[in-house]
Amino acid sequence: MSATKGDERRTALLAALEEHLESANLDEINIADISRRAGVTRSAFYFYFENKAAAVAALYEEMYADGFGAAEVLGGDGTLRDRISSAIRAIVHGWGQRTHLYRAILDARAASPAVRDQWDAFLATYVDLVAALIEDERAAGVAPPGPDAHAVATALLDLNDRTLERIVRAQDDVDADAHVEAVVHTWLAAIYGRTS
Repeated sequence: MSATKGDERRTALLAALEEHLESANLDEINIADISRRAGVTRSAFYFYFENKAAAVAALYEEMYADGFGAAEVLGGDGTLRDRISSAIRAIVHGWGQRTHLYRAILDARAASPAVRDQWDAFLATYVDLVAALIEDERAAGVAPPGPDAHAVATALLDLNDRTLERIVRAQDDVDADAHVEAVVHTWLAAIYGRTS
């Protein structure tokens, strides 16, 4: 099935936005520049997106739909310990390839309640997934009893979010590998009470 003219315009706008984000912050980019780079009118931008924050959210959704997520890794094969380590490393590596987009998401979340709500809804799906995995490990006797699994999952995902923010906003003073190693350690300790 071929893309419609509207699909092509929307795709062009998102591509133009991402190109701009590689060299400028979200607040430095104006809609006229995005539209011009996409080869469409400014009014076309507003046909698809309420504002720049909504366009950033759409850009994120497309990236996630293309398979940029850790849910597949967490739900995959191997021990949960190994899957946690792989998922966290995959997330940090993936965002490390697109730090400009994560910075824009942080800015959009701060500026737009709608984007913040969308992000929270996305995060909630991961909270449910991680909480279920924790509960399964506890039920199997592999992980000890502990605080409410949803509360643990929420805290761990908050840690991931803050870690990504620190890494993408960092100058050169963050040792990302050491930081990620500490995050993996924290996840394992929170779930298993130990890391080995």
